[in-house]
Amino acid sequence: MTSGDEPIGRRVARWRVRRRMTQQMLADRLGRSKSWMDKVERGVRALDRYPVIQEIAAVLRVDPLVLLGEDRPPPSADAGPPDGVDGIRAALARYDREPVRPVPAGEVERHLEHAWLTYQHAHYAQVVRLLPGLLDAAQGLRAHAPELLVQAYRITSSVLVKLGEADLGWLAADRAVGVAGGDPVLAASAVVSIGQALRALGRDRLALAAAVAAARRVVPTPETSMVHGALLIQAALAAAGCGDTRRVGELTARAADIAARVGAGDDPYRTSFGPVAVELARVVAAVESGDAGEAVRRHEQAIRREGWRRLPAEYRAAYLVDAARGYLQIGDLRGAGRMLVEADGVAPAEVRARPLARTVIAELARGRPAPAGVARLATLVGLTR
Repeated sequence: MTSGDEPIGRRVARWRVRRRMTQQMLADRLGRSKSWMDKVERGVRALDRYPVIQEIAAVLRVDPLVLLGEDRPPPSADAGPPDGVDGIRAALARYDREPVRPVPAGEVERHLEHAWLTYQHAHYAQVVRLLPGLLDAAQGLRAHAPELLVQAYRITSSVLVKLGEADLGWLAADRAVGVAGGDPVLAASAVVSIGQALRALGRDRLALAAAVAAARRVVPTPETSMVHGALLIQAALAAAGCGDTRRVGELTARAADIAARVGAGDDPYRTSFGPVAVELARVVAAVESGDAGEAVRRHEQAIRREGWRRLPAEYRAAYLVDAARGYLQIGDLRGAGRMLVEADGVAPAEVRARPLARTVIAELARGRPAPAGVARLATLVGLTR
């Protein structure tokens, strides 16, 4: 068996032994349990979240690509995250500077609407180009229209998490919470972004605590129920990452109860919350918990539900990448490949620009032969020539 064919858990074990570390030693350095480490090495628990792979690689002092079994060059220039993240970083670094030309609130609001719609259509390169100027303009309205700056920070956090810059995404989301001040609902919407960033960093316990605390501060009303429900979903996914399946069940049940009372209409905080979102969260939680059989069963029911096609392209494609992880866990390479190809059809950037999707493609591309469509995706993201 070549290094590329070897399961990732076995590669972790091999490098752990080479570094003269026990499972307990490696688990301690990662802040995980020995049981979690053992399941990863035996392949019982999938290791398919790129930030976690990066964390393990850092402790083992190897390149993450080594753990992924890749001895290929990095992706070509036309694949991977778009340029421009440094511009966002610079904009975040000058958060206390007044804009050269004050922009009217109505104009900023229109630009934010355009940025959100562009994000929901998964045109991430365009969003990245828009954000530095949008952050500067919204900063100038901090005193008079803080909700606009909160929105600007939230969309910044969302796109950075997508592109594998979760640390920077956490910073932007934290800024959003600070700007929201005493408005509990606005602050809660920002904590949704905090939860997403922390989970992407593998900090599930922190994400769980933050989301639960924020949910307690928001009384569910017709105006606030979507934010409240979105927080419960973030908490449930974080609980799944912690291996707390009982908590997952409780939180998703509460979210489902709220979703049943949410009517169709405006979603001012861009949560996409509703009955379908709860069912999709149950699928992703099962994937995170290692119950892939349950995840696949629920997935095949969830996508038949009314409302699935009405979700934003970004949301559907991101979910399909997670569903691919579930199929991969049960060894159904064809099913996983089908999910990735479908996600690529819905929102190509979600598959081609995200490190998480690239990790799943790398695992599938090692199949002999690779599932239909996966070889093409592997070439597009630079995993093969």
